[in-house]
Amino acid sequence: MKSFKAGQRINQGYYKSFQPNYINRQWTVDNMEVIQLLSQADRELGRLDMYSKYIPNIELFISMHVLKEATQSSKIEGTQTKMDEALLDREDIPLDKRDDWEEVQNYTKAMDWAVKELEGLPFSSRLIRETHRVLLQGVRGQQKQPGEFRSSQNWIGGATLNDASFIPPVHTTVQDLMSDIEKFTHNEIIYFPELLKIGLIHYQFETIHPFLDGNGRVGRLMIPLYLVSKGILQKPILYLSDFLEKNRKLYYDNLTVVRDKNDITQWFKFFLVGIIETAKSGINTFDNVLQLQKQTEIQIQGLGSRASNAQKVCNYLYQKPITNAEKISKVTGISMPTAYKLIADLEKMRILEEITGGQRGRMYAFKNYLDLFR
Repeated sequence: MKSFKAGQRINQGYYKSFQPNYINRQWTVDNMEVIQLLSQADRELGRLDMYSKYIPNIELFISMHVLKEATQSSKIEGTQTKMDEALLDREDIPLDKRDDWEEVQNYTKAMDWAVKELEGLPFSSRLIRETHRVLLQGVRGQQKQPGEFRSSQNWIGGATLNDASFIPPVHTTVQDLMSDIEKFTHNEIIYFPELLKIGLIHYQFETIHPFLDGNGRVGRLMIPLYLVSKGILQKPILYLSDFLEKNRKLYYDNLTVVRDKNDITQWFKFFLVGIIETAKSGINTFDNVLQLQKQTEIQIQGLGSRASNAQKVCNYLYQKPITNAEKISKVTGISMPTAYKLIADLEKMRILEEITGGQRGRMYAFKNYLDLFR
């Protein structure tokens, strides 16, 4: 780490691009603070992973984690969809907000698709490209070669190459650089702790910026995918975008310091702190979800014969915490008048709360649950 050289700026005529050095080589961890943070991050991830093994129906709650990740990761890129809006159906979104809404929905689709693909496809350039294709399908970036590494120069910040804050490597080297990442990922000859490995991969990916659009979102998606692919997590339940959004300037500054000052140690410290804080937050959220689940089950037992349908509604709300009478009718198989009576019961218990304030088109939120993810 002390002898780390990030790369060099190459003169391309009227601009200079940054050409990163390959990362598939032997590494030595020689900073005690990094080692200490690494140990703490491993412990917290182990605690978080326990929930994957022992919580029944954990997929009910993972979908909310993914949605929060989608809104926060997209927010870093300038998308303004809030979590409550992301939970609505397309027809309930104002026309001027639908583009942002669709980008958030695509993020969740890309994550779900990639996790399923990991069952038969290794963490690889192919997986990254196909995830990128899903991410940009039918949204604003669909004209920017979805699923394909770029074939032209791109840049970060500024209106043109002349005033860009960072210019990634020339496009003719992208394939080799991504191949180097893939070799590093699966190199079992050299030893490097997995959390530092994905931290380094994330830095390198963002430096290469292999796509014309969506690099930030794909780079952040890669973190939980890598942890699942290596068996560090059983389920994709660690998402860093909330931490990175709250510390956006530090995030960009630390990436820049690596390139400008060859200081990979500071980046590792920042990344590991993000892992630790995010894991702790996830543990706290799961604890609160379990408490709320227990409290809600006790409440609905008082409904007698209606308790069974109320439980079906609650199970549905853990995935879709904003709903209406029509959806509740479909979930339970009861008539609309009966659905409204059940809603009234759940409102009295403060499980549901009406959020539109109107007489028609009423929507109801499982507010206590939503608040755990806000």
